[in-house]
Amino acid sequence: MSETEGSAPPSPETPSTPFDSLPEPVARALAARGFVQLTSVQKAVASADTASTDLRISSQTGSGKTVAVGIAIARALLADGPRAEGAKGPSVLVLAPTRELAGQVRKELDWLLAALPDSTTEVVTGGTSVGLDRKNLSRRPRVLVGTPGRVLDHLNAGVLQPGGVSLVVLDEADQMLDMGFREELEAILALLPTERRTHLVSATFSGEVLNVARRVQKESLHLQGSPLGTANTDIEHIAHVVPERHRYDALVNLLLLHQAEPDLAGRTLVFTRTRRDTAEVAERLVREGFKAEPLSGDLAQASRTRTLEAFRHGRIDVIVATDVAARGLDIDGVSLVVHFDPPGDADALTHRSGRTGRAGQKGTSVLLLPPQARRRLERLLHDARITPAFAPVPSADKIQKAYTKAGRRQIFAALEKDPSEDGVAYAQKLLAEHPPERIIATLLSMTEQKPPCPPRDVAFHLSTEGPRPGRTQGGNSHMRGPKPGGRGGHGGAYAGRGAGGPPWASHAPWGGEDSRGPSARGGLAAARVGHGKPWGAPKPYPRDAGPGPRTQEGRGDRGPHSGPPHQMASDEGRIGPRPPRGKSPPFAGGKARKPGLGRP
Repeated sequence: MSETEGSAPPSPETPSTPFDSLPEPVARALAARGFVQLTSVQKAVASADTASTDLRISSQTGSGKTVAVGIAIARALLADGPRAEGAKGPSVLVLAPTRELAGQVRKELDWLLAALPDSTTEVVTGGTSVGLDRKNLSRRPRVLVGTPGRVLDHLNAGVLQPGGVSLVVLDEADQMLDMGFREELEAILALLPTERRTHLVSATFSGEVLNVARRVQKESLHLQGSPLGTANTDIEHIAHVVPERHRYDALVNLLLLHQAEPDLAGRTLVFTRTRRDTAEVAERLVREGFKAEPLSGDLAQASRTRTLEAFRHGRIDVIVATDVAARGLDIDGVSLVVHFDPPGDADALTHRSGRTGRAGQKGTSVLLLPPQARRRLERLLHDARITPAFAPVPSADKIQKAYTKAGRRQIFAALEKDPSEDGVAYAQKLLAEHPPERIIATLLSMTEQKPPCPPRDVAFHLSTEGPRPGRTQGGNSHMRGPKPGGRGGHGGAYAGRGAGGPPWASHAPWGGEDSRGPSARGGLAAARVGHGKPWGAPKPYPRDAGPGPRTQEGRGDRGPHSGPPHQMASDEGRIGPRPPRGKSPPFAGGKARKPGLGRP
């Protein structure tokens, strides 16, 4: 008889779970938190041998990198065992660039490590009471999270004992270097034991960060949840080409439409370049009726904490922030990110946009692009591997229709419910006294939803006629008239691919296709902007378009001719081009035009 004959059938194997490769306390914490599976970067850390290896953890924004590094920390704590009785300092030190990110990391590690023995966590950051920090450190936390400046202060003061640190984590290392924390980081690492593990965590690794990594890590293992530079597919990128003087009006329309659309409704982050801009834009939005607050380094820590808590709990809908203040923030329900000022580089664009589309949720990132910065923004989008969809700014008519539909949706939802007997009786009385059409029209007017402020009239047209022309023989192309065939020319229509341009034009970074359809480099070059005035034909960006006819309605006070403002009437009444750069115009009282004026 064979070995299987007469024997009981083999018992089915216990089904595996996504958390089988994790330490049992961590698996229980994830299950209690509602996790059903791990993200790609968490799987990479869970399946790797992290006990004695330095790690470089990279993945898209919002992919769960904090939990991933928490898994590595938990394994390190379990491998090291309980601390010695007399140990005063932490075993794990986590450094983060901002106060908000440090507090956020501490909260994540709190619940993830709660079931591990001797795994208390604390946070120390600038802008808070030093006395409170010392009280927290006196509790001998096993894991300490902090900002570089405050951690170095406590090390120099002797309050923080570094001798027991066996693992240090640099979270968002590139941002810490950008913020000028290089000297603090080097001083902290010099005070720590040489026999330690060093982990780096970020969505992007610049060359400068890699140089630091080579100095502080030994035989590092690079774990990727997604390849470096890969765009988050859960984020829809939209671009509006808007002159700076109409940028605020475009922002108002975006916020109004976002509040009216049920599929879009959620929290909004608006990014500006400077701290002063955050306060000014937020103040204007509040006057318009929006629930908005600024978030920047100028605010006291207590104010920043209150703002974020109000944002999380829905008491405010809009935060206007700088790149630094919002770096690494993980707030549920952020469905719209608006780049009021364009980001400075591709990494900033990645991290800004990554405040939405997190943990599998969908989000939208909207860029307000100035026409004059076209070349720089082409390079930025190419480096970030993002191809936005170019679209007009939402019109006042579209916004009004969205609010009308929102009110009618409420009516249909109410009709699905059974009315009360008193309500039915009163309805019958109204029908007996008034025509039904009048009753319904009156009720519709009462339920009509209105925006907090009137939508702006930002008339905008994005042409798909062709690319920006290159240089031509005999001078700048923007000073010449249209050429037949459109090859390298401009004016009423473009044909073919223009001369010059960056080598990645074939990638269609501005949403074009080719010369037979939408422009391979339409985008900013083909933008046509009008602003509710009777200009006749849409006005092209002056640098990218040649002379064209203008109607008498658009003449204004510029003289008897009907051409654009950069042209002059000759003695014969014809329209002539602008004089060459650096030459005085042929009329009294004019000043020489400075070379390079108007260049992007």
